[in-house]
Amino acid sequence: MVDKVVLSDEAAAWLRRLTEMHGPLMFHQSGGCCDGSSPMCYPDGEFRTGSADVHLGDLVVDGLDAPIAFWMSANQYEYWKHTQLTVDVVKGRGSGFSVEAPEGIRFLIRSRLFTDQESATLGLL
Repeated sequence: MVDKVVLSDEAAAWLRRLTEMHGPLMFHQSGGCCDGSSPMCYPDGEFRTGSADVHLGDLVVDGLDAPIAFWMSANQYEYWKHTQLTVDVVKGRGSGFSVEAPEGIRFLIRSRLFTDQESATLGLL
């Protein structure tokens, strides 16, 4: 199985802390400019997803009861579908809408291209 989205260890640690503060969480990445191109973390269900969004996967975090869904707008996914995304965290302030913003950190995406074999497994070839 090839995961389309994974977590860095530091992002997982922050997600445990943020879940203690806010309850179950979800991610959505809409694309566009500025903070819109960063993954936004919301209390689960606070951001409404629909037919214009793609569910990339559920992030399993040790110590949490439920996985964290990761969604991306379909238009943005067209640009990213050939890459594995890693949710990471850095110091700095991101969007005020994402739950980590008051903590002095922000989530970001690191990526790598899928290998030909991974792309074939995912049906991308």
